[in-house]
Amino acid sequence: MGLFARMTTIFKAKANAVMDNLEDPNETLDYSYEKQLELLQKVRQGLANVVTSKKRLELQKAKLEQSVAKAEEQARQALAAGREDLAREVLGRKAELDGQSGELDGQIAAIQAQQDKLTQTERKLSLKIEAFRTQKETIKAQYSAAQAQVKIGEATTGISEEMTDVGLTMQRAKDKTERMQARASAIDELTDTGALDDATDPGDRVEKELAKMQAGSQVDDDLARLKKEMGQG
Repeated sequence: MGLFARMTTIFKAKANAVMDNLEDPNETLDYSYEKQLELLQKVRQGLANVVTSKKRLELQKAKLEQSVAKAEEQARQALAAGREDLAREVLGRKAELDGQSGELDGQIAAIQAQQDKLTQTERKLSLKIEAFRTQKETIKAQYSAAQAQVKIGEATTGISEEMTDVGLTMQRAKDKTERMQARASAIDELTDTGALDDATDPGDRVEKELAKMQAGSQVDDDLARLKKEMGQG
């Protein structure tokens, strides 16, 4: 694999990762549902146009049938009056009207077939969209529940970025407190041993050493006195 191909693959992978983070399943599902509704609306509009066209042809056929019936009656009247030539002319017009009516029957039948097909398509599409809507709401509910569960889990375990920051802050405060406690303990120990006083005041250290020597000499004197008084000297 060439360098350019590898770079392209890496770029696509990163782009997919970014898009995955940005994509909200709830918004995506709602958008898909809206698009399906738009398609269903177009199918219904087309079905309405087909029905309108069929109705218009049926009206034309009804008028032709009225004209055919009228021509039939006129031919009867012409024959009754002894006007066979006129009756023939009227029947010729009637034949033309019958031909036009037959053509309309064919057109109406074709439109009816188209209407039946669109009706079937509209019904199937409606059922499909309704099933998608139900599944969409189920997935959205599951996603929301999982999202809430993840947030609760992150907050509980400290995995989330916010809780990680809180944990680091807590650890820094704990470390600083322990260092401060250790320092205070050291100062107490130095104070008890006199090392801190010795370091801060050399003169005071000498006085303390002399005081200790005097205290020791006094103890020896008191001990000798007690032994003498008790006859143990």
